[in-house]
Amino acid sequence: MGVGDRGLHRGRWMRHCSVAPLIAGVSLAAGLVAGPARAESLPDVLVRTYQTNPQLNAERAKLRATDENVPQALAGYRPQVTIELGAGLQTVRNLIPGGDIQSGRLKPWQAGLLINQNLFNGFKTSNSVRQAETQVKSGRETLRNVEQSVLLDAVTAYMTVLGNQSLVEAQRLNVAFLRQTLQTTRKRYDAGDVTPTDVAQAEARLARGTADLNTAEVALAVSQATYQQITGAAPGHLTTADPVDRLLPNAREDAIARGRRENPMILGATYDVDGAQLAIRVAESALFPTLGVQASISRSSQTDETLGTSRTDQASVFGTLSVPVYDGGMASSQVRQAKETLTQMRVELDRVRIQSDTAVVAAWVTNEGTKVSLSAAESEVRAATIALAGVQKEALAGQRTTLDVLNSQQDLTAARARLIAAQRDRVVASYTLLAAIGRLDHAKLALRTPSYEPTTHYRQVRDAWHGLRTPSGQ
Repeated sequence: MGVGDRGLHRGRWMRHCSVAPLIAGVSLAAGLVAGPARAESLPDVLVRTYQTNPQLNAERAKLRATDENVPQALAGYRPQVTIELGAGLQTVRNLIPGGDIQSGRLKPWQAGLLINQNLFNGFKTSNSVRQAETQVKSGRETLRNVEQSVLLDAVTAYMTVLGNQSLVEAQRLNVAFLRQTLQTTRKRYDAGDVTPTDVAQAEARLARGTADLNTAEVALAVSQATYQQITGAAPGHLTTADPVDRLLPNAREDAIARGRRENPMILGATYDVDGAQLAIRVAESALFPTLGVQASISRSSQTDETLGTSRTDQASVFGTLSVPVYDGGMASSQVRQAKETLTQMRVELDRVRIQSDTAVVAAWVTNEGTKVSLSAAESEVRAATIALAGVQKEALAGQRTTLDVLNSQQDLTAARARLIAAQRDRVVASYTLLAAIGRLDHAKLALRTPSYEPTTHYRQVRDAWHGLRTPSGQ
């Protein structure tokens, strides 16, 4: 092969194998646009999720139902009023001494008003109200925990789609590089510069790259479906997202302390303990005497075909005192049962505290680890890019084989995939830590959306004496 031929082959190699480095570290902002070409940021997606997520809206409805426990308990303070009406037709046939028969047809009717007012029931009503209020507070913490979980799911889905879009793009560029490499290798084989082994190696790598691209596209489709399920819309053009380091504590101990103060699972379990203590007092009320007053007013009338109409008016007020003596052991059993439930709630609180501390520590370590992983992945991509360029130049000089170029490209593609995963994990880990300490909510994130205020519905129904419609008009 002459010098002119070597120069010709060098030009072919440079044209077909020298591909400019794909982004010096594939950015998560790059990727395929799935669905309508609209730009979406992570805050925008979180706003939509906060407003439309069915799991979150179902939990809000559940809390509104829990609010109704309070007016139901307050009903124990209020009078119970009943109106009774009755009317009928009565036939009478009397056999009197002497064989005479007396018969008649009566048309009686009755109307009455009955009022029952509880005066004392062993403090059952007051403790029931307090218990219902603790259930509402616990429900609010449960709602806050669900909100954190849903928002974290939205962040994870967002970053997963973003990462998979970038991974698909990286795999497509890899396939393009391998296809160009195969074309160049075949031309060099035709020119007698390489062996059939080089061609087979290039073909094998292209087949592997095509399979990897297909795997990435499948993963992207799955993540897009999950994204739509959580956020309520198909992903558009997703923009890059940043970690929420500004909202995170500066030290692990501070994170643990904040988690113990603000984690909704701990706060909810604390209210559950309070409710269990009040349940004991409610059960104990069955051992106390009850005092009440009953007032009634009624009118009854009876029409006789022969005697005419007679009418009776009555009015009464009764005070009633009921003293329990023995109920078969029912009340005592209920008290013991409530005490064991309190023990369970206390143990559960301890378990939740330990679980929270563990979650905070795990999230903290993971978040710190992602910083190192991201820095290492960026360095790996830079080094792999330089290495590929160097191997290409050495191959031109005859110091490297086609396999060396393919291996170097494979290393670069793997490094880019690890960088994409590190960028995704970096953002998700920061939000996970924020959730572990109990601060992942729309207010702390300053999302531009009207807040759902659970206290609004509570105030609307707490002192409602009647009415079948909910405050929303249903």
